[in-house]
Amino acid sequence: MYGHVGKLAEEIKKGASSVEGVEVKVWQVPEILSEEVLGKMGAPPKTDVPIISPQELAEADGILFGFPTRFGMMASQMKAFFDATGGLWREQSLAGKPAGVFFSTGTQGGGQETTPLTAVTQLTHHGMVFVPVGYTFGAKMFDMEKVQGGSPYGAGTFAGDGSRWPSEMELEHAFHQGKYFAGIAKKLKGSSSA
Repeated sequence: MYGHVGKLAEEIKKGASSVEGVEVKVWQVPEILSEEVLGKMGAPPKTDVPIISPQELAEADGILFGFPTRFGMMASQMKAFFDATGGLWREQSLAGKPAGVFFSTGTQGGGQETTPLTAVTQLTHHGMVFVPVGYTFGAKMFDMEKVQGGSPYGAGTFAGDGSRWPSEMELEHAFHQGKYFAGIAKKLKGSSSA
């Protein structure tokens, strides 16, 4: 809501784009809250990132979904978007496509693990191949000197009241996830066309 997921998405795009032969698009899901409610929440104006329709998911070779957390789960905007993918589910149009997640939470106990865990159910029903980042980011994931978001499920950040922006380490994690995911998606696409 405050732009934290968008900031992570920018870094993920950079990482994925660093893999030769990979084309990356960034989209946002439709807003379902009224301007009045968004104003009361202190949400900034929406960016000019294009709005995606569920059908456009079928065109992708792999998808990284990013979303803020509400009460330990993906925000309602993202859930509403997934709820609109019933036609894709019926046709199994997303089956076999690699997918991953990244996220923003308000607090340390606000869903850095429950958010991706609950999101995996959406991917599973579509038959998508969940590609977590695991511990491939290395020793930085074990740094206890600073507060940092992210987990083996994906890159993440803590937004707090909206004033804390992703740290350098969180942005590096996002870049790494983009590059790692793009490499796997490219391999899977190459093996399916062979």
